[in-house]
Amino acid sequence: MIVIETFEGVKAKVQMLRTKILPVTLLTAVVAMFGACGGGTTSSNSTTTGSVDPNETAATVNGKVIKMEDVERAVKQQAKGEESKLSPLELAGARLQVLQSLIEQEVMFQKAEKEGVLPKDEDVAAEINKQKVESRLSQEEFDKQMTQAGLTEASFRDQVKRSMAIKALVDKVTGRIETPKENEIENFFKGNPEMFVKKRGVRLAAIVIDPNNGGQGDLTTDAASAQLRMNEVLGKVQQPGSDFAALAREYSEDPSKFQGGDLGFFTEQELGQSYPQLVKGFMSPEFTVGRITNAVPINGKAYIFKLQERVEKEENLTLESPQVRPQINEMLVNNRKQLLAASYQAIAMNEAKIDNFLAKKVVENPNELSGARPAAPSANTNTAAPTTAAPANVANAPAANAAANTPANSASNAVRPSANANGGAKANANK
Repeated sequence: MIVIETFEGVKAKVQMLRTKILPVTLLTAVVAMFGACGGGTTSSNSTTTGSVDPNETAATVNGKVIKMEDVERAVKQQAKGEESKLSPLELAGARLQVLQSLIEQEVMFQKAEKEGVLPKDEDVAAEINKQKVESRLSQEEFDKQMTQAGLTEASFRDQVKRSMAIKALVDKVTGRIETPKENEIENFFKGNPEMFVKKRGVRLAAIVIDPNNGGQGDLTTDAASAQLRMNEVLGKVQQPGSDFAALAREYSEDPSKFQGGDLGFFTEQELGQSYPQLVKGFMSPEFTVGRITNAVPINGKAYIFKLQERVEKEENLTLESPQVRPQINEMLVNNRKQLLAASYQAIAMNEAKIDNFLAKKVVENPNELSGARPAAPSANTNTAAPTTAAPANVANAPAANAAANTPANSASNAVRPSANANGGAKANANK
């Protein structure tokens, strides 16, 4: 039996290692925005946050109005209902950053409309239904989260439509990127030898059973039902010739199910820094490749692990090693796509007629915004103390409604292929 104290950090590492440089889509931003809206909301009429008229025009893009209520909604989503703890100066900064994101999104959406790549209503409906199913929330819980996010069915549908449209636009723009030539692939390999080292480590897969009630369609809503489910899964995975990946897709209650339970490759060092117990178990020759563990309790969930691969000796890869050429090709193509998408957006922004009225107000009245935060709540309340984060940290939260995921904000990554490629190639080379 392998003893593991927690697995959340491991999953975070897996997600990081899986990250590839892809053409930027705003669909991720919408999903993240919705998923990050669990906190309550605070009235925009509060004097501590700086009252605004929700019907006031914050900006126009080629005549299309962006209202202050759109800005306020996004700020609340990012601050998770705690925007009242910000000073007027900090709140103004957060609003400006959010508005810039909304402007960029509107510019790209108008471009998508002009290019004729808007999704059909039935495709938008299908995407919304998919998100509802994958959220594993009941309809009541889903509606509650939308209300907390300040969204209606119509506004949520509009967000999804915009995301799909911008993704389609970026895909169309970047679709003309050609495959790198052989000499470019060779030069990249020669110039980045440290990226192509297969280190000691393991690749793992897992089936996860969660006793918590995940909402509509969840069959394991308590300890008893989870135990029954786990016994069923254990019986199946231990049968000769069983397909672990297929069982993971059917039974696992973790996002890794979509990859057949694959958690990715962990170097011995990565595994040992946070989880030394994993190193001792999975790096031991006695624990053979293909072996499956019993149920391992981790943070209230149960994990069944499969050791998919073990690398016992560090190895320098060559261009002829499996997957090396395809991985370099993918990195170079994706970096070009990001740079092209960022450049396309930059031109679109230059061509657009943009009036940022919110920014103009700040320029006209620079001394009216106080930097003092509201007084902290008394010690006998359960309210958290005011955050010390600057406005930029508020506006960079996942609910930024598009800021962190627009092509322009990916430009800095796209122009540094070596740095970006390192994470992707290293992870893939270890597989």
